[in-house]
Formats: sequence, C-alpha cells, structure tokens
Amino acid sequence: MIEDAGSAAPALCRLQLAVELRRLRVARGVTASEVAKRLVVSPSKINRLEAGENGVVEPADVIALCEIYAADPELRATLVGYATVTKTKKDWWQEREYAPVIPPGFKAYLGQEATASALHNYEAEYVPGLLQTEPYIRALHRRAHEGLSPDEIDRLVAVRTTRQEVLHRKDSPLRLIAILNEAVLRRRVGSADVMREQLQHIADIASSLPNVRVQVVPFEAGEHPGMNGAFTILQFRERDTFAPIVYLENLSDAWVVRKQADVDRYEEAFTDLQAFAPGHPESLNMIKKAIEEF
Repeated sequence: MIEDAGSAAPALCRLQLAVELRRLRVARGVTASEVAKRLVVSPSKINRLEAGENGVVEPADVIALCEIYAADPELRATLVGYATVTKTKKDWWQEREYAPVIPPGFKAYLGQEATASALHNYEAEYVPGLLQTEPYIRALHRRAHEGLSPDEIDRLVAVRTTRQEVLHRKDSPLRLIAILNEAVLRRRVGSADVMREQLQHIADIASSLPNVRVQVVPFEAGEHPGMNGAFTILQFRERDTFAPIVYLENLSDAWVVRKQADVDRYEEAFTDLQAFAPGHPESLNMIKKAIEEF
C-alpha cells in the first residue's frame, strides 16, 4: 500500500487500486461479470480497472465496488483517496510541456515503467535511456531525429532525464539490470568529451546505486543471445496480477509484447545474456578502459 496517497503519482495509485480491487473481488468469490451485472456496466470496465488501464478512476466507482466487496471503512477511504489522485493530478508525461513530444505508444510505456519494480534491458547500439547524460541525449536526438527544433530537443531531454527519477525514488527504487553490447561503449555519440562523461556516468551510477547493475558483452565473445536486437522486460511487484511485459521499438513504431510464450522467450534470452556476459566488476573495468581510450 502507498503510505501517502496524496503525494503519490497517479500511475502508482492506479496500480495499487488495480491490485486491491482484484484482491477484494477474489476474496469475495465473485467474477468480474457478476460485479459488472450488479453495477450495470460492461465486464470490460471491471477488467480495465483491475488492469490499471483507466487513466482516471471515478471515486464513485470505487465506493460502489467497496460496497459489493464489503471492504472495511479504512481500506475504502484509502482506495477512494487513490481514485481522487487520478482525477486531480497528472502523471508527469501528461503535462503540457512534455506531451507534444511523446508519441501515444510511448506514453503507455512510461506508465508501465513508472510502476515497474524491475527493468531488464539489453541495448546493442546506444546507452539505455535511464543511464544517459544530458549532452549524450542532445547529441543522439540531433543525429537520430534531424529537423527537430531546439525547443523540441529541450523537451525530449527533459523527458529522458525525468524518467531517470525512478532509479532514485525513496520508496522501492526501480531495479535496473542493463546489458550493453561493447559497441555501445565504442560508438562515439557527440564529441569525445561527451562520451567520456557518459561512460563515467554509467560507471558512477552502477557503482553507487545498489539497485543498478551493468554488464557488457565484449566483441571477443562472438555470437551471443542478444543478436536479434534490443529489448526491455518490465516486471511488477504483483506478478500474479501483473505479468511481465516486453517493450520493443524501431524507427517507425513501438509496441508491447504480452503473450506469455513470447515473454518467456525474452526472459530466457536475458537470463542467457546475464550468464554469457562478464560480471558486474569486470564490466565496470571494461567501461573504465573505454573512457581512457576516448
């Protein structure tokens, strides 16, 4: 449960509501269809609430559900508080200064990232977003998204750096395991100074934050389990309610993979990469060596 709902992000409130409403329904021994019939709504509405998919949750809906589930007054007040947050506050990526530069599909991902407990990321070409420095971000966007105005680049930088707060949040910071192809260390993005600063930042974060682990797949290791491309696996605390998902993107699109058999394949590939790549200390040494060579 969230200790202070008033200060919590709407995304976390939606997630906690979803977990608690499903728990209450299951404990009451009723199906989503039965609840929907009593409320005269579609079963899909109950399913969306229990999946945390509704951007705004009406307090009146929560009150009605708590009546059906016979929730105690204290829990009812807490859940209504969560719903109120979703109506009165916006997640940071919905704010006016950010929204114009964030595609709809990526907004959905940001909601998942903000509520995930762990993120497993394999990157083949560039530094993972959660570990990028501002100069690196600017250089990357100037080359990868030519034609953007300075204002748009400023907003994209702000989006990327704001995302990184999940690594530093006071309560349950995101656990990040990032596995990098050695090409990420060697490919110069921006100037040599930008790269040295960027690589030093990775080393500093990986050395100082216990929730961050970095491994590097060296060129000399040859073929490896990540050669089909970059991917991100998001895991959630309530695994029984929220199964892991995989996020993929390319030049023109981004999408989430939820099919269990496909997610299992990516999780197996990531586990194989963890075993294949040198460990955390050895990988940090590779990063420090790359700094010296720029």
